[in-house]
Amino acid sequence: MAQPPIRIAIAGALGRMGRQMADAARADARLALVARFHRPGSVGEGLVDREDALAMADVVIDFTTPAASAELARFCASRGRPALVIGSTGFDTAELATIADAATTIPIVRSGSFSLGLNMLVGLVEQAARALDADDWDAEIFEAHHRHKIDAPSGTALMLGQAIAGGRAVGLDTVAKRVRDGVTGARPNGEIGFAVTRGGSIIGEHSVSFCAEGETVTLSHAAGDRIMFARGAIAAALWVAGRLPGEYDMHDVLGLDSRARHTA
Repeated sequence: MAQPPIRIAIAGALGRMGRQMADAARADARLALVARFHRPGSVGEGLVDREDALAMADVVIDFTTPAASAELARFCASRGRPALVIGSTGFDTAELATIADAATTIPIVRSGSFSLGLNMLVGLVEQAARALDADDWDAEIFEAHHRHKIDAPSGTALMLGQAIAGGRAVGLDTVAKRVRDGVTGARPNGEIGFAVTRGGSIIGEHSVSFCAEGETVTLSHAAGDRIMFARGAIAAALWVAGRLPGEYDMHDVLGLDSRARHTA
């Protein structure tokens, strides 16, 4: 007997990703798009109240803002359902704690990127960092996004930083260099540098370079269409429906061995 479709609600329905997710959900026979909601007071375009949406859904897909995502997680946990797929980035410590607390009650998939290709890149970067001695190979992360993105470095860039740090068995916060300006002095061994571009309509570009004397290894990924994020979020929604409570990421969804974890 065929399984009934997973009932999906979309948070942030009037945003770019919200609209993209709605179109992708409607096109997938494994899903039933049962509700769309936006911030309180939003009306029209078939929107419903948040409480009504949560009552109808098995999984909510949320690409909004860190504060809104954390509050949604808290509210869903207070009800004991539904499951959540969170694609927002730029969380602070308190917001991450709220989501972690909610995940003791409901299953949550949270990731800095829902792209299969980017998650494969994270795994390859961790392997390279493990193999290339930090004293000989300097690690630099570059990322570029459209002018409207509000956080930097991107969640994916931070995932890549965590992958390098994990491969080298160090804490990212102890070695990350997010800004360079003025007379910075010589680069210390083991530093992980970040460079950021914001402009135009760039969907997303990420690269990691390992630089040694006389040679450079660069691993990179470029996004050509936001549909890749929607495909990944749908895979996460199908995977998380009916799971036990916990905070998961795309490595869990995809069954990848690399365990570089998502970050703010």
